Amino acid sequence: MRVAFDLDGVLADFAAAYAAVARRLRSGPPSPSEGSAEPGLERRIWRAIASTRDFWTTLDPVEPDLIVRLHDRAVSGRWDTFFVTQRPPTTGESVQRQTQRWLVAQGFPLPAVIVHRGSRGLLAAALELDFLVDDTVEHCVDVLDRSSATPLWVCRETDAVRETNAERLGIGVCRSTTGALARLVPPRTRVGPA
Repeated sequence: MRVAFDLDGVLADFAAAYAAVARRLRSGPPSPSEGSAEPGLERRIWRAIASTRDFWTTLDPVEPDLIVRLHDRAVSGRWDTFFVTQRPPTTGESVQRQTQRWLVAQGFPLPAVIVHRGSRGLLAAALELDFLVDDTVEHCVDVLDRSSATPLWVCRETDAVRETNAERLGIGVCRSTTGALARLVPPRTRVGPA
């Protein structure tokens, strides 16, 4: 079986790291006219992330012991496992090396990391994936449109309309990556002539 996992939001808690940088950079409480957004804050956050040496090695996992459990399943199931990301570069090592180091530190030795900013569907087709686990429904739709892989959408927040639409399209909806792991079973293979 060939399986790919997105990183941020699926395995790594980028949202918490982003929020921590935002708290550190926020100049004070927002005024009522600004709402919760401070002008230029997002740009400053991304500049701070880009200037943080090996930022991608500093993230916490989304679910405790998830990477170890994923590794154990991959080994016992003889999966070809890939990790895909669109992370931008930061100071220090390349995004690929930082991500590999992070995965090793979390319990997945020898990770195959692909930094890819194009279509997830074309990547899934090129890698001949059976499954792609992602937290972006648009990536899952792209996988449906451009490959034969089954997309599993990790949707941690309830969104009944999007979930119903995703399921109607054939996208598996999971509340957690652990839930997605439970749905990873080898596709049926044809044996002998049809």
